[in-house]
Amino acid sequence: MQIGEDCLLYANVSVYHACIVGSRVILHSGCVIGSDGFGLANEQGRWVKIPQTGRVILEDDVEVGACTTIDRGALDDTVIEEGVKLDNLIQVAHNVRIGAHTAIAGCTGIAGSAKIGRHCMIGGAAMIHGHIEIADGVRISTNTLITKSLTRPGTYTSALPFSEHGEWLRNAVHMRNLDKLVARVKELEKRIAEIEGKDQ
Repeated sequence: MQIGEDCLLYANVSVYHACIVGSRVILHSGCVIGSDGFGLANEQGRWVKIPQTGRVILEDDVEVGACTTIDRGALDDTVIEEGVKLDNLIQVAHNVRIGAHTAIAGCTGIAGSAKIGRHCMIGGAAMIHGHIEIADGVRISTNTLITKSLTRPGTYTSALPFSEHGEWLRNAVHMRNLDKLVARVKELEKRIAEIEGKDQ
């Protein structure tokens, strides 16, 4: 384990073996740096642990919020680049890389091997799938689920506004049938166009 100059580690911080913490890093109470990633293989119906042999590297001027966990890499390292700010209660899985000066709000979950660009802003409770890449300068709204790579900067939102439960259920049914509805509308538009063409 290596910790740089002018770092501030609050009570109950855990930094595991072989991890590297840069200079001027702030680690808030209860955060865990370098715990094993969720690496398991199913062998004949039983879960077998896969050794997690990578490290966590926190570059200079990183701040990690209370009770945030950053898992060590399975083979390669999990890397948090310089100036990254992580809020409380964030889960960063193994082999993730977060680009410099990105800020991530609380309760966000980042699955394994995701790559997040520089100068991104991610709202609270966002969920990032594993093995995808997010470009520099991306903004992700709170509660948004990202399931594929984002190759261009911009703001991305997927969360629906809340509503009364019965209304939400009705809308959910309609959303399941959007493809069929769009096809029906196109067919109706085609028929209307044919009727109007005959009338002229």
